[in-house]
Amino acid sequence: MRHPVLLLLSGLAFAVAPMESAMAQAEPVQRPRPGDPYAPYVAEASQRFGVPVAWIRAVLRAESAGDRQAISSAGAMGLMQIMPATWAELRVRYRLGSDPYDPRDNILAGAAYLRELYDRYGSPGFLAAYNAGPGRYEASLSGRSLPAETRAYVAAIAPVIDGGEIASPVIIAAVDALAWTRAPLFIAQRISTAAADPVPAERRSNDAPAATAVRDVSAITPQSGGLFVTRPAERPVR
Repeated sequence: MRHPVLLLLSGLAFAVAPMESAMAQAEPVQRPRPGDPYAPYVAEASQRFGVPVAWIRAVLRAESAGDRQAISSAGAMGLMQIMPATWAELRVRYRLGSDPYDPRDNILAGAAYLRELYDRYGSPGFLAAYNAGPGRYEASLSGRSLPAETRAYVAAIAPVIDGGEIASPVIIAAVDALAWTRAPLFIAQRISTAAADPVPAERRSNDAPAATAVRDVSAITPQSGGLFVTRPAERPVR
């Protein structure tokens, strides 16, 4: 049974479809796009971790705009903007190389991290945790407001989770440009946190207050599980 999440943003509703549907739409494996050097790595990551190609592309584009050498002011690295401590754990867990800027390894690590976060928090919470860090997201569940940057990040990527192609640029229409800051972003069901491999707790988002005052909003609450195709867990490296 499908349990769509209604994303309420500026009076617009986006339905987040279950991943079974997203994966079905992605089959057979998408052919590499002309001029897209990362397509083979995205396809490999999708197959390995059960994350739809469209989801990986959306995060990659939002994080680095395709710049393999991108580094944030907080130190996040590469195409998927992975923090150093998070990279150190992921590369061991998934037997990746030593270069965090290697496109293949960075994409594989990012997709693996998305999968871990989804298994732990569900949707759309995994997006907030990817951007702000698991610790910061968990604090938001106890009443601490997420950074404005993270709320905007989730709002921009959430429509892509429905399986559609990401547009360039992502534009979120709003009758009132600040209306989304005054209302809960999501309506979702409570779930029990599934047991999963430890998720690196390193933060990625800047805690400094935004220059423009933003009113508090309700914390993003994860929906019930079931979006991912079940795959055997990776064996941790001892």
